[in-house]
Amino acid sequence: MLLKRLSLLLALPLLSCTGNARPIAPVAQVDLPRFMGDWYVIAHIPSRPEREAFNAIESYKLDERGRIRTTFRYRKGGFDEPVKTMHPVGYVRPDTHNAIWGMQFVWPIKAEYVIVHVDPAYQQTIVGRSKRDYAWIMARTPSIPQADYDAHLERLRELGYSLEGLRKVPQQWPEKASP
Repeated sequence: MLLKRLSLLLALPLLSCTGNARPIAPVAQVDLPRFMGDWYVIAHIPSRPEREAFNAIESYKLDERGRIRTTFRYRKGGFDEPVKTMHPVGYVRPDTHNAIWGMQFVWPIKAEYVIVHVDPAYQQTIVGRSKRDYAWIMARTPSIPQADYDAHLERLRELGYSLEGLRKVPQQWPEKASP
C-alpha cells in the first residue's frame, strides 16, 4: 500500500497531460497501419532525454492487442556515440479516430501524444501536445525539402507553439556501425 501511495505521489505532477492548456487539434483521422513503421525525427522541441539526439528514429509497430510498440533510438551527443533506445508503448485513445495516443514510458503514466498533421502519402507528420511543451516533426526520410520544413514550422506556430526551443536533429545516413 505504501508503495502504491508513493508511486501516485511521484506521478501526480505528470498525471495531468494537458493541465490548463486548451486542447490541441488532432488530424481528423489516422490510418493506423499506414502510420506504423520508421519515422526520422527531423526537428523537435525535445524532452530531456532527446536534447542531444543525433540520428533519431521513432519506430511504431501495432501489436495483436492494438497497442503501439514503439522503439525510439538515437545517439546522444554525436554520430559516433553508442545507440540508446527507449521502448514506450502507445495506446490509442477511444473515439479519437486514432489521432490521440497515450504514450506510456513509465507505468501508470500515459503522456498525451497528438498527431496534428500527416500528409496524404504518410511521408511527413507532426506530433504535438496540448501543453505545447514538446513537438516532433518527422518524416520517412532523414531530410525533407526546406519548403516542407518551413510549412511545418508555420503549422506549429498556428497551433500556438513558441518555436524558441526547436532543434533540428542531426541526421547522417547511411549510418556507420557502432564501434
